[in-house]
Amino acid sequence: MKTLEGKHIILGICGGIAAYKSAYLLRLFIKAGAEVQVVITPSGKEFITPVTLSALSGKPVISEFFTANTGSWNSHVDLGLWADAMVIAPATASTIGKMANGIADNMLVTTYLSAKAPVFVAPAMDLDMFAHPSTQRNLQMLREYGNHIIEPASGELASHLVGKGRMEEPENILKVVEDFFAKSQDLAGRRVMVTAGPTYEKIDPVRFIGNYSSGKMGYAIAEECARRGAEVTLVSGPVAVKAKHPAIKVIDVESAQEMCDAAVGAFPSCDAAIMCAAVADYAVENPATRKIKREHDELPVIRLKKNPDIAATLGAMKREGQLLVGFALETDNEMNNAVEKLQRKRLDFIVLNSLNVPGAGFKTDTNKVTIIDNHGQSREYGLKDKTLVARDIIDVLREMML
Repeated sequence: MKTLEGKHIILGICGGIAAYKSAYLLRLFIKAGAEVQVVITPSGKEFITPVTLSALSGKPVISEFFTANTGSWNSHVDLGLWADAMVIAPATASTIGKMANGIADNMLVTTYLSAKAPVFVAPAMDLDMFAHPSTQRNLQMLREYGNHIIEPASGELASHLVGKGRMEEPENILKVVEDFFAKSQDLAGRRVMVTAGPTYEKIDPVRFIGNYSSGKMGYAIAEECARRGAEVTLVSGPVAVKAKHPAIKVIDVESAQEMCDAAVGAFPSCDAAIMCAAVADYAVENPATRKIKREHDELPVIRLKKNPDIAATLGAMKREGQLLVGFALETDNEMNNAVEKLQRKRLDFIVLNSLNVPGAGFKTDTNKVTIIDNHGQSREYGLKDKTLVARDIIDVLREMML
């Protein structure tokens, strides 16, 4: 069975003695059915020749931004869009540092910075280099960015010292990548509802009460569910972002009541619901039917009424086997408020994030969350792109479904 049939893999090779193993890894990827494009650093060519790698992959090896003599441009952007995965093996301390700090001075790092696909990094270096605080800091930064670090093994190194720093064996790297793609359809056959974005509560035909939610987190969750095989219903307030995956059915709503009605209608047929929308707690009791004029009207008095609590409504409806996930965006007493909400709304777990954390919250592309389940266990994650936060959330959801 070809476990990577049809997958596009970029194999990045750096300048280290372990580069000889990359030829074996390349051969294993090809045998597993993958199409592989090798991108090698200039120093990598000192350890293994492009001729060898090209013969194994069936493709010209890319090393420079421009092809010699012809001036043809190798597009790192196109490569990043083409790939289903990028595997950097061996990854030297130098390249790891450049990746962590965005130093795009060669084709490999530039391609890495353009990659939309998951990235697997297999370090290879001497034991003191691997243990150095700067290397460990850079590896931690890569983890926080969402990269998959394939830990090196211990053994005899090129220096003839013995310790941790040997690149993991090609067979084990292959298994890591195979396991990742096996998991990539772990929600096949499942139905998931996601709510996203803000709600708008009309004051008059041109004004509303709303909030700063961009919908980015909810849409990232919907995309992650669909990528992993789920059939997704996305109940969305007014946002600028668009759903991309064909398995996502979008129901556009505006008010909290409309979102509640749509969610209540969709929830019974779903295996799970993830309540990511920033729903307005209050609506205007009697919105004006015409635009309120500052010049002619008295100062308006706006009376509010409570909106329905959508998560609590679904929690009361939840049948055995269904999972319900909530969000808590807090500014103070954060953990206690999240736990109280988790229990009151009969959630299976809640995702806590804080407006006090730089780079998290409304309108950002990043988030920092803590996931708390109904058994009192919590998992804290570092600041990362919302697409990667979505992956963490759905990993926990999948665990609970097993």
